Amino acid sequence: MFLWVKAFHLISLVVWFAALFYLPRLFVYHTSALKQGDVQGGERFKLMERKLYRGIMTPGMIATLVFGLWLVVLAPGVLQQGWFYAKLALVVALIGFHHMCLAQVKRLAADEAPRKKVFYQLLNGVPILVLVSVAILSVVKPF
Repeated sequence: MFLWVKAFHLISLVVWFAALFYLPRLFVYHTSALKQGDVQGGERFKLMERKLYRGIMTPGMIATLVFGLWLVVLAPGVLQQGWFYAKLALVVALIGFHHMCLAQVKRLAADEAPRKKVFYQLLNGVPILVLVSVAILSVVKPF
């Protein structure tokens, strides 16, 4: 059972991160379209952002958390290891990032002034850093 749950945890993690990588990129394109006065393109990006957030990103996050908690139930010894708490802190930060993305989706959907393109480009790097850190913590278990 453990390996099946772990497999589904990894699958849902890939789905969640794919969306976390793509949504800030959509923000960059959306901002560029608005800057060029492309109203129709802006409307298309609103739809894409909303569908990505609600249809892929949030279900991916929920599934990742459910399968992750299930893994802890199946292997409670992990609660005695320091690396697990560092990973947990990163997951909590990633959930915050997830909700920060929602704030940007809402901001752009309401036609509020978007942030600068560079802000969204920098946002794109956050999930990469978290993914690398979580992978190292989970595989290497350095402490």
